[in-house]
Amino acid sequence: MPRQSPSLDAATPERIAETALRIIEDEGPQALSFRSVAAQLDIAHASLQRRCRDFTGLIDMCMDHLAMQLPEVAPDTPWAVATETRFRAMYRLLVDHAGLASLRGARPWLGRNLLTRLVEPQLAANIAAGMTPAEAISTYRQMTLLTLGCTGFVDFNDPRNTQLSTRTALAALDPQEYPVLTGNLDIITTLVVDHDVYYTALRRLIAGADPGAAHLRNNP
Repeated sequence: MPRQSPSLDAATPERIAETALRIIEDEGPQALSFRSVAAQLDIAHASLQRRCRDFTGLIDMCMDHLAMQLPEVAPDTPWAVATETRFRAMYRLLVDHAGLASLRGARPWLGRNLLTRLVEPQLAANIAAGMTPAEAISTYRQMTLLTLGCTGFVDFNDPRNTQLSTRTALAALDPQEYPVLTGNLDIITTLVVDHDVYYTALRRLIAGADPGAAHLRNNP
């Protein structure tokens, strides 16, 4: 039986993902390329391409590698607690790897680890809690969009610069035309990087979607 190429031995999905994530963290998302990853792994560009096919495949491999960090929630966990646990973990993952998330863009995230640890169990939990399949999917989508939106429009890698650029942009506005924006600079610049904004919004979505809570509201 022929032995596998040493290049392919080095280019395991785990090593590729770890190397790519290190490049993004050390040099920024703009530094990530097939060539930069291949150089750090000391393998041929073609060997890396066999594993990933294209740059999109490389990003997907990295994202699914990170998804292994998502928690496995016990099936008997109350629905609201399980839901908050899963989505808070996804939020922290995206915040901690904002550079990779920016490269991902709006493409679907359909890696096996994400499907196994978040999507499938959350949809199953929604249905088990009393939602119809349509309600289960709609609820999941609302929480996913909230999570992606709260991590995709703020650079949490450099919160101080995010606050400074926000303040500078708003301070340049005409106070006569934008009195609320210019009159509340301190509050806005504080909240723009405040993680509690996401956590509060998530809890409100959960409270509004909780089938158990809805039953109590309808039957006081």
